[in-house]
Amino acid sequence: MNRYFILALALGIAGGFLDFPPLTAFAALISKLFINMLKLISLPMIFLAIVSTLTRMTSLVEAKYLLRKILKYTVFTTLVAATVGMGIFLIVKPVGSGGGAPLPMQGNYLSFLTKIIPENPIAPFLENNVLGMAFIGAVLGTAILKLPKEKNALLSSFFGALFEALLKITSALILLMPLGIFAFTIQFAQSIREHSEKLEQLLFYGLCVVGANLIQGLIVLPLILKFKGHSPLKTARAMLPALTMAFFSKSSNATLPLSLDCAKNRLGVSDKTARFSLPLCSIINMNGCAAFILITLFFVCSSQGITFTFWQMVPWVFLSSFAAIGNAGVPMGCFFLTSAFLVGMGVSLEMMGMIFPLYVLFDMVETALNVWSDSCITAVVDQELSLAVKEATA
Repeated sequence: MNRYFILALALGIAGGFLDFPPLTAFAALISKLFINMLKLISLPMIFLAIVSTLTRMTSLVEAKYLLRKILKYTVFTTLVAATVGMGIFLIVKPVGSGGGAPLPMQGNYLSFLTKIIPENPIAPFLENNVLGMAFIGAVLGTAILKLPKEKNALLSSFFGALFEALLKITSALILLMPLGIFAFTIQFAQSIREHSEKLEQLLFYGLCVVGANLIQGLIVLPLILKFKGHSPLKTARAMLPALTMAFFSKSSNATLPLSLDCAKNRLGVSDKTARFSLPLCSIINMNGCAAFILITLFFVCSSQGITFTFWQMVPWVFLSSFAAIGNAGVPMGCFFLTSAFLVGMGVSLEMMGMIFPLYVLFDMVETALNVWSDSCITAVVDQELSLAVKEATA
């Protein structure tokens, strides 16, 4: 499968720099169909993964153990990502230039948080409300876990069977993934070609954002894996199809089916841990978003002559980190959340109009980093859970 991915990338790059309208139209159609299909299965995938996994837990103690470990590594890695972003900004100190036009806000950020508890059980699926859907899944799964043994077994088998059926659908979609990568790559290459002048103007800012993500992905996370006794190279190879898909789809949720497949069948993570950790991480683990919020806020402020002392920057490491963790369900969340911070500070949004064309690339890199971080956390948590079970039964 890897060689087909590479071939699709090469052909897509070549096709993206050709001015051939039929090929462009074909790429747009295939990309739309793939994204629609991925969105179609991603929400049911998260819901069924959470419910079926919780119902298969031997007790709430086991579920709490997994949740505690995942939250610990999520908060830690996100804080590190934001800190790396601040360090890169202090070293490079990019200077922005004016231009562009302010972009309208897409609703209030806090309004998305109020949807954690939906008004009815159908609304989250109709509104693409990931947090609300995850809440329903967690509540239902926990309630089933507390039922008498016979009823618990019945519902556990039911939701488990539904989840297995969905995995059969995703396995067929995975076979067609190189075609999707080909179409996504054509659109990406065309975006680079059309916005070359703006990319030049924002070169140093872009280097800060991408550099922070690369340091997090290529140095920080591999060091965590190494410290925990895992091979970073082996883990990366196992998750490569999912990382590639994440880069071009720009969606952790849409990549979830492939992430689950890679984690279980290529990396060797237990089915129980993969089903619980990856869906949860796809919602709350946003390493790339934290770095983007921090660097973009400092960059836009500095372009308008607003400067920060080191100690004024430090609180923003925590603000950007916890904003990123709560970012699930927000369309273009990192971009508009950063805009919300700037509005609150009374800063003009003109520079955000210049940044917007670059966000396509940033979103790709950030999503790949998020899925890579999800994979690393899942691998580490699976190992710790296995050791805990062995110690408990010894």
